[in-house]
Amino acid sequence: MEALDHRLNTFLESWLGPKDPRVRGWPLLDNYSPTLAVTLVYLVVVWTGPKYMKGRKAYSCKGVLVLYNAGLTLLSLCMFCQLVCALWSGSYDFYCQNLHSAPEVDKKVMKVLWWYYLSKFIEFMDTFFFILRKNNHQITFLHIYHHTTMLNIWWFVVNWLPCGQSTFGPCLNSFVHVVMYSYYGLSTIPAMRPYLWWKKYITQLQL
Repeated sequence: MEALDHRLNTFLESWLGPKDPRVRGWPLLDNYSPTLAVTLVYLVVVWTGPKYMKGRKAYSCKGVLVLYNAGLTLLSLCMFCQLVCALWSGSYDFYCQNLHSAPEVDKKVMKVLWWYYLSKFIEFMDTFFFILRKNNHQITFLHIYHHTTMLNIWWFVVNWLPCGQSTFGPCLNSFVHVVMYSYYGLSTIPAMRPYLWWKKYITQLQL
């Protein structure tokens, strides 16, 4: 495996240039194989999970879903606030920001973007809950494509472009996830459903 990782890293760096040395040694970033392996496991579960659940009773998962969605809401809110504060204090240029003009702010941004990458692992649970609850109609091609590509894209981004202009997407996406996961979490509580007025805006925000 180490030999394969070395060859893959050599190939990627010959194609994309050297990785950003500031993120060397960070968990899951030095080698692509863990990210690829988790992606393949995810696809196997997506393929076999509905078949396994076909003759079984659906799980409720209500209590776990409340905690899961609350956790992702807080994580997304934390990432959004930290990115906004860092960008504001570092006078980041909204239109064009390089990778080395604000060293202290760049360090903060890189840490947040690593957490953003890590959150893509956690978000695989969205699909697993669909499978356990037998909501297979929600496991669309777009859903699977989004989850698999986001994890893999952000492995590359955090390795090669861990700050600068890369902050715009995560900042916006984290805000959308605050709205989205807060709705999902509260919607599992029947008494809260009449008060979830922002449901109709979620799809617009995602688009």
